[in-house]
Amino acid sequence: MSSFQPEGWRTVTPRIFTDDVRGLAGFLRAVFGATGRALAGRPMEMRIGDSIVMISSDDEREAASAVLYVYVEDADKTYRKALAQGAKSVEKPFDTRYGDRRASVRDAWGNVWQIATRQAARG
Repeated sequence: MSSFQPEGWRTVTPRIFTDDVRGLAGFLRAVFGATGRALAGRPMEMRIGDSIVMISSDDEREAASAVLYVYVEDADKTYRKALAQGAKSVEKPFDTRYGDRRASVRDAWGNVWQIATRQAARG
């Protein structure tokens, strides 16, 4: 294990700045089954599958949203969960030519979540 990054982290880690850290964390828990907790003086670290998304307050920085591509077991089901949690549809689930079943939603904080499940590649 290399010592230049924390154990269990990926080389690239998304970070979202928001005025509602707890609300966004609740959305990630409900939609993606994310786990994580707040630590005093640090960004909230939410684990989705094998990845971490950091969520920070916009107290010191301007709020900034993100576009994130998330692989899940069932894109259709996760899309419906996101809508039930108040997200707005950007694109309904469809089969891409490169083998993903994908949908996109925009959450109440302005982030776009592309929700995908890998299927057999289309030829």
